[in-house]
Amino acid sequence: MAASAALFLRLRSGLRLGTRGLCARLATPPARASDQAAGIGSRGGTKAQAQAHGPQQQQGTEGPSYVKKVALWLAGLLGAGGTVSVVYIFGNNSVDETGAKIPDEFDSDPILVQQLRRTYKYFKDYRQMIIEPTSPCLLPDPLREPYYQPPYTLVLELTGVLLHPEWSTAFPLIDSVDPHGFISYRLFRDATRYMDGHHVKDISCLNRDLARVVVVDCKKEAFRLQPYNGVALRPWDGNSDDRVLLDLSAFLKTIALNGVEDVRTVLEHYALEDDPLEAFKQRQSRLEQEEQQRLAELSKSSKQNLFFSSLTSRLWPRSKQP
Repeated sequence: MAASAALFLRLRSGLRLGTRGLCARLATPPARASDQAAGIGSRGGTKAQAQAHGPQQQQGTEGPSYVKKVALWLAGLLGAGGTVSVVYIFGNNSVDETGAKIPDEFDSDPILVQQLRRTYKYFKDYRQMIIEPTSPCLLPDPLREPYYQPPYTLVLELTGVLLHPEWSTAFPLIDSVDPHGFISYRLFRDATRYMDGHHVKDISCLNRDLARVVVVDCKKEAFRLQPYNGVALRPWDGNSDDRVLLDLSAFLKTIALNGVEDVRTVLEHYALEDDPLEAFKQRQSRLEQEEQQRLAELSKSSKQNLFFSSLTSRLWPRSKQP
C-alpha cells in the first residue's frame, strides 16, 4: 500500500508540474515591438529574461515526459505480471479427481523450465485442437456380421443444406427430422481440419472406405481434400418450395440401386458442374429419351420380324408329318 501511495503522489506531482508549465505558457503574452527593441539594446536584459522563462519552460516539458515514462512503466509491469500469471496457471501439473498431481515428462526439469515447457505444450495442443480433427478415427470400426453395416456413408452438412443459417439449434432439428435414429453419428467443427480460413471435412479420418463415402455440402471448400467424394449443393435460402433435397434423394438412390463400387467414379463427372443435381437431372432425362427411342426401334423391328415370319409361314406352309 505504501509503495502504491508513493507512486500515486509522484504521478500527481508530475501532472501538477505539467499543468503549471502549460498555464505559464498560455498566460505569458507575446513580446511587443518595443520590448524587442529594448531587448536588442540591452544584452543583459535579454539574458535576464531568458533566465526568468527558462525554468518554467523546462518544467512544462518535463511534466508530460515524466507521465509518459510512468505510463510505460505501468504497462510493462502489467505485461510482465500477466505473463507470470499465465505461466503459473498453465505451467502446473494436471490434477486428478482427488486433486493429486499427475506426473508428466517435465517433472525432472528445474521448476522454471517445467512451468515454461508445460505452458508451451498447453498452447501448442490447443492450437493443434483447433486446426486438426480431434481424432484420426472419428467413427468406430464398421459393424461386422451378424450386425448390419450400411454399404455407403453419407456425410451431410446441416447449415445451408438442411437448415437456414439463421437457425442454430442443431440437436433438436436432427431429432425432429430423424426421429427413428437413421443418422448414426453427429460430428461438429472439432472434427474438421482448419485450413486457410475454412473448416475442411477430411473424410480420411472417418475410419470408412473412401470409395463408399459421399459428402454433401453447400461449399466445395468443405471437401477440398477429397474433391471427388463430394456434392456441392446450392445453399438453401429458407424457401419452402425448394426441391433440392428431393433431387438429392433421387441422385443418391440411383447410386445405391446401381450398386456403385466406387462413388468417386460417378461424382468425378459432376465435380466441375456449378449445379451437380441439375446436371444429373439433364443427363437422366437424356438417357431416358435414348432408352425410349431404343425401345421404340426395338419394338418396331420386332413387329417387322413378326410380320415377315407370318407372311413366310403362309406362303410356304410346312409339310404335315405322316
